[in-house]
Amino acid sequence: MAEPPIRRVVVLVIDGLGVGASPDAARFGDEGTDTLGHACEAVGEAKVPTLEALGLGNLHPAKGVPPAERPRAAYGRMREASPAKDTVNGHWEMMGCTTEKPFATFPKGFPLEIVEAFKKAAGVPGLMGNKPASGTEILKECGPVHERTRLPIVYTSADSVFQIAAHEKLVPLATLYDWCLAARRVLDRWNVARVIARPFVGTPGNYTRTYNRRDFAMAPPKETVLDRLAAKGLPAVGVGKIHDIFSGRGLSGSIHTEGNRDGMAGTVGALAEMEGGLVFANLVDTDMLFGHRRDPKGYVRCLEEFDDDLRVLLERLSPSDLLAITSDHGCDPTFAKTTDHTREDVPLLVLRPGGPPGGDLGVRGTFADLGATVAESLGVAPPAGARSFLREIL
Repeated sequence: MAEPPIRRVVVLVIDGLGVGASPDAARFGDEGTDTLGHACEAVGEAKVPTLEALGLGNLHPAKGVPPAERPRAAYGRMREASPAKDTVNGHWEMMGCTTEKPFATFPKGFPLEIVEAFKKAAGVPGLMGNKPASGTEILKECGPVHERTRLPIVYTSADSVFQIAAHEKLVPLATLYDWCLAARRVLDRWNVARVIARPFVGTPGNYTRTYNRRDFAMAPPKETVLDRLAAKGLPAVGVGKIHDIFSGRGLSGSIHTEGNRDGMAGTVGALAEMEGGLVFANLVDTDMLFGHRRDPKGYVRCLEEFDDDLRVLLERLSPSDLLAITSDHGCDPTFAKTTDHTREDVPLLVLRPGGPPGGDLGVRGTFADLGATVAESLGVAPPAGARSFLREIL
């Protein structure tokens, strides 16, 4: 009996879930990193029965996540071809846009030319910060003065980001977003990947960042699988920050989320309203709340919550659906050298409900193999240089 055609594809990106240092990790100062393995070891074990049954322990050893005897999903690892370890490159490559030149980074802060151009474009008399910093630490340092002056707090990291923080009760969100749009116009020629709005609330010593964050990314320099789906008239719904990462290009809809659980609920809701096409979700909490803050206990707890929500999603899938679970980079919560992303391989779990037990997909040499599989599943041209694994899972 012929397999039913695939009508819907769901891609879940667990942000910052690495599964061991990539061979070139030393180039990035990340040798020895292992987000999943180290987080589970730090807390004793993880309780993720749904991921375990799919085959997470088959693709990478982790305490509390043994290999499944008959994994439900095909399993493997993906290795990034782009010379990067950031959100934008990772997601772009998944959809077939591999980059060759790294984005610009600013380990000593932004030069005067950028600062002055931003001040003029945004209409602000000055700014604070202007250095690489942890998001929580820069608020401790600059927040009290910001409350008096209402000047933007600008900072960066090891990634190519221009981050602007402002207190929601003092600077309207619309103003903060306008500042970010002004920065985006300035920074395109500097090859800066993202401008990020970082609104926060609270009082000195007790500041908290909110889910009103927005990313203003450069547009992908090449056609992506999302563009090809749009050209064919197929819906592609972005959940979480997918819209921001792709500058909205190729998407038929977008769902704003406030955390991973909200993101999983949004994914289930989008799927229920879709007869065919792609749901592409980013689940940011593992990275933003726990990886960067070097909190392995919180990281594992977040994975366990995702595991609960994944079980609900699996109950909504049909034999004409395809589910892929992966990540965009590592963010090892035990790595002491920095609080930045880590250059690691990422997991790959691919399930067709009702299909045969999963096999080993091996180590994929580019994230774009996922994009090629999405493309073949939905009947559009695959990205050049990528190899679909669809036939290996049917």
